[in-house]
Amino acid sequence: MSNNILIINGPNLNLLGEREQSQYGSITFEELKKNCLKKSKELNINLNFTQSNVEGEIVNLIQDARNDCDGIIINAAGFTHTSVAIRDALNIFKKPIIELHISNIYRREEFRQKSLISDVVTGGIFGIGADGYILAIIAMQNMIKK
Repeated sequence: MSNNILIINGPNLNLLGEREQSQYGSITFEELKKNCLKKSKELNINLNFTQSNVEGEIVNLIQDARNDCDGIIINAAGFTHTSVAIRDALNIFKKPIIELHISNIYRREEFRQKSLISDVVTGGIFGIGADGYILAIIAMQNMIKK
């Protein structure tokens, strides 16, 4: 393994650009993916950029990543607040994990202020918009080097 990173996007993130632009901005999912792939290429990182609305698929991605990936960046979206299964899969990963959110979940509705995954990830990036993805890629590269 060498600089293999998986970015997992959870439910409804495929609708970026259409939904709640006051929270998520106007960038589309495809534009976000393109930006991340461009940055990863600049940094010589092999990036798999995925999205799923299905909890079990995300669990499978995390489990499969144990053998293929050096790190995971995850925006679990709504599953952040509800999925013990995703939390447990992340806890088993045992390599660097960054929790990422486009919006600041701690400035939103009360039910969004509790992350079930924060205590099993290496670090988190919250509330700086789509640029958080680029920062997460850079941070992950630095973590993998150590």
